[in-house]
Amino acid sequence: MPHDDDILLRADDLACWFDVSPPWLERTLSRQPAQTLKAVDGVSLAVPRGTTLSIVGESGCGKSTLAKLLVGLVAPTRGTLRYGRSRTGGALHPQMIFQDPYASLNPRWRVGAIVAEPIITLGLRATPAETRRRVEDLLTLVGLSPNDASRYPHEFSGGQRQRISIARALATEAEFLVCDEPTSALDVSVQAQILNLMGDLQKEFGLTYVFISHNLSVVRHVSDRVAVMYLGRIVEQAPADELFDAPEHPYTRMLLDTIPDLDAPRRDREPMGGEVPNPIQPPGGCTFHPRCPGARAECRERAPEVAVVGGREVRCHAVEWAVL
Repeated sequence: MPHDDDILLRADDLACWFDVSPPWLERTLSRQPAQTLKAVDGVSLAVPRGTTLSIVGESGCGKSTLAKLLVGLVAPTRGTLRYGRSRTGGALHPQMIFQDPYASLNPRWRVGAIVAEPIITLGLRATPAETRRRVEDLLTLVGLSPNDASRYPHEFSGGQRQRISIARALATEAEFLVCDEPTSALDVSVQAQILNLMGDLQKEFGLTYVFISHNLSVVRHVSDRVAVMYLGRIVEQAPADELFDAPEHPYTRMLLDTIPDLDAPRRDREPMGGEVPNPIQPPGGCTFHPRCPGARAECRERAPEVAVVGGREVRCHAVEWAVL
């Protein structure tokens, strides 16, 4: 288990709930109760320095809301979020790399201004000349040219724009990056280039990543540890190799069964069963029980606690029974 000094991020019972009720008058006239969306509901995790934790799950499971929580873009409803110190002993400035490189850059600003903004805001360089040199160094670092500083975002491809986004994140001298599906909007060949760049930067600067994705093949390639989310909760968390080789939670097994297998392309596979329940009105007990082939009466009546087995955490009654 990593020492606390090696933990760059620790979340305990983190939750983010949204009031999605109709307007008060409409609700009163129709006698509708208040409605709450529990986008994130009791997530606990720890990310050691210099590692990559990937968070996976179907659309609507709460991945992107969790990403925004981790960088402070939304406030938690409950729970605590603690960051370690930077390598220099100062405060940590978590940064986010967004999913859509076409929407995350200001189209009216030149690239040099986009990358320089956090440097100027945080006062990281003393003079305009030093800021300009830092921008040029960052563009070179991510595989672009210093001359690109004078161009506008629309003059670049999607992969190049994502490189600009990475340069902007690194401009804060960040050590912790939350990457919200950073390659999903890119062509497959460009995805590989961006992933390789992120891996090289992690090795060179000791960066720590939380990687949000639904692409399990990518996740296996980049992760040290994987957390699987379902309806706002982490249902399984384990070292990447262990989770992919021997998943314990039935939802994890369903997800992994969707990955193509070149060695057994005609293997029998269980189709992903059922639809994701309405997150505003989730099922009682274990929220996965309507889709679980092994559900029992207890699964419908009581929510499972987290069972710890070795270096793995699983929220499943079947694992509880096996441990007992």
